Amino acid sequence: MPLRNAAIRTFRILAVAEAFSWAALLIGMYFKWIAGTTEIGVQVAGPIHGALFVGYGVTALVLWRLQRWPFTVALFAGLSAVFPFATILFERWADKRNLLTAADAGTSAPEARPSKAPEESQV
Repeated sequence: MPLRNAAIRTFRILAVAEAFSWAALLIGMYFKWIAGTTEIGVQVAGPIHGALFVGYGVTALVLWRLQRWPFTVALFAGLSAVFPFATILFERWADKRNLLTAADAGTSAPEARPSKAPEESQV
């Protein structure tokens, strides 16, 4: 269970960090290609974004295995890293569907047991 908790926490952090790095890279690309002033934004944000992209992808693969996600969920997790800010949308979507819970992935939530009705006294 600790590995699963760590993977989920890492995935959530990387989803947000990857989106912020997208923003930094897009700003850097603006200054490089549109404004034509400097390349420093791309030189700094590019490798950071690349590392976060790879980390997010690896963590998504780990969760695919640990959480027993269907292939389509893992595919969408990977595709979300390709589009700017989509990792946050995927993380929220997966959280709403309990795909990022630390509960055992092989079992569903414990079912409520019906309480025994008190035995009727016989008169």
